[in-house]
Amino acid sequence: MTNDIEHNIREGIVKLGLKDTELVHFGSIAKLPTQHGEFDIIGFLSLRDMKEHTILIRGNPIGKKEVPMRIHSECLTGDAFTSLRCDCREQLEFALDHFAKEEFAVLIYLRQEGRGIGLFNKLKTYTLQEMGYDTNEANELLGFNKDERSYLVAIDALKALKIHSVKLMTNNPNKVAGLCDSGIDVTDRIPIAIIPNTYNVKYLSTKSEDGHLMGSGALFCQDEKEG
Repeated sequence: MTNDIEHNIREGIVKLGLKDTELVHFGSIAKLPTQHGEFDIIGFLSLRDMKEHTILIRGNPIGKKEVPMRIHSECLTGDAFTSLRCDCREQLEFALDHFAKEEFAVLIYLRQEGRGIGLFNKLKTYTLQEMGYDTNEANELLGFNKDERSYLVAIDALKALKIHSVKLMTNNPNKVAGLCDSGIDVTDRIPIAIIPNTYNVKYLSTKSEDGHLMGSGALFCQDEKEG
């Protein structure tokens, strides 16, 4: 039975036109019907950080140009428990709703909880925020940078998907810069507009102060080169 499962998995991966690389090992693939639409879900092991990450695809984006895509960092409290402290779940659902209407699209879900500081430390920042500190101050008081995330794993995955140009769904200029610097051409930005609530208004305000574009406005690789 195990051999049959592995055979079907490899067959599905090959059928999509994928193969493992030096940094990405594709370990599973299955259909994923959701409330937002139907996707394929691919599990992969990154040999860069030795963690299991996930790719959701709509249609077949392999080798396509200007692929609508999002890099989403894991947020257990928001994505799973519907926390109102952040806008992570709203951004994830916005992306899935948007991509379900596209001919092809990609969402890469990275296992880097709490801006890369891990679940326990993220929960400690909640306590610090209750004491009056903002998100950045809380991270720094714990000895971290305000954002410890890296997008290299996502870039490895995009290259394994043979995708070299994207329409990136993000409000974060650092994601655009990270992709551009690694040879992924960001031809356009898809903005995400989230309505603040009582609990996350300070969190969103801090993001805005950090340079996040909270509404419309183009941002792509040419902007980074000119800047």
